[in-house]
Amino acid sequence: MRIRPATPADLPLLQDIERAAGEPFRALGMPEIADDEPPAINLLERFRAAGHAWVTEDADGRIVAYLIGEPVDGAFHIEQVSVHPGAAHRGVGRTLIAYAADRARDQGLPGLTLTTFTEVPWNAPYYERIGFRVLAEPDLTPGLRKIRATEAEHGLDRWPRVCMYRATP
Repeated sequence: MRIRPATPADLPLLQDIERAAGEPFRALGMPEIADDEPPAINLLERFRAAGHAWVTEDADGRIVAYLIGEPVDGAFHIEQVSVHPGAAHRGVGRTLIAYAADRARDQGLPGLTLTTFTEVPWNAPYYERIGFRVLAEPDLTPGLRKIRATEAEHGLDRWPRVCMYRATP
């Protein structure tokens, strides 16, 4: 497994990974999430150009996961981390998040944040297992409140969601 910065040529592959990673939501009665369009190329390029888009390659050099994010209110906010189902349950996501934590620490950011579904096994329960904790509503920063409001506008609050935090090692 190798992690590296995303290149412009990788961006369509990230969309493919996102589509594949969305499919398991269908079995949970969340077809809207499964059918959601992946991030647009121009949005992925914005993260890539900022140096905040990384991919994981398998032993054959195929991209199997990606992570994008950006600093928000003094922490590195993980906008999206997705693993192709064919590479799931192998520690790929955990390793990619650890890599992002190292990059955040290098930038002087003391922690990671993300937003996620509470009742999806590979979302909040998974993140808790790897050291994230749920942030109480009063602990949300202005930037996280704005992110949550945008998610609500897009209908993501049809299912319970939370913001989470983990200190960088």
